[in-house]
Amino acid sequence: MLTKLELFQAFVAPAIFISAAGLFVLSLNARLLAMVSRLRVFHREKHLAASAGRKQEAIAFHSQIESIENRAEKIKQAFFFMLLGTLGVMLTCLLLGLGLYAPDALLFAVILFVLSVLSMMIGMGFYIAEVFIALSSVKEEEKLYGLIDSLNLTDE
Repeated sequence: MLTKLELFQAFVAPAIFISAAGLFVLSLNARLLAMVSRLRVFHREKHLAASAGRKQEAIAFHSQIESIENRAEKIKQAFFFMLLGTLGVMLTCLLLGLGLYAPDALLFAVILFVLSVLSMMIGMGFYIAEVFIALSSVKEEEKLYGLIDSLNLTDE
């Protein structure tokens, strides 16, 4: 049976993980919202280019859209695993509380906590992967605008 001090100590680690996960989820949300806004702009620009008969420009926008969608998929995966880990940590806290009355729950709490931390680590892996490809996306965008500028100059 856990004492109140031991129970308090057991709750501290999951509580810290919940706070940390919340900050990561907030960061992921900001990145995802920026990507969604960017995608809307590129879809509109692609539509306008296609409507105006500027095929090369529309193709260039399509390439950029695919790149951003790939990044958004990584952020979505990071979101999922971070939220799954956060849910697991919350359930860990619940099991630790139940451990006061049912000591068998403590073993499940430990197992769930380890799985939750692994889930968060997987989420961080997706986040890191997205950050690494973010710069390549910017470089592609630079090429895109260079292509558009060259096409616009030849049209004049």
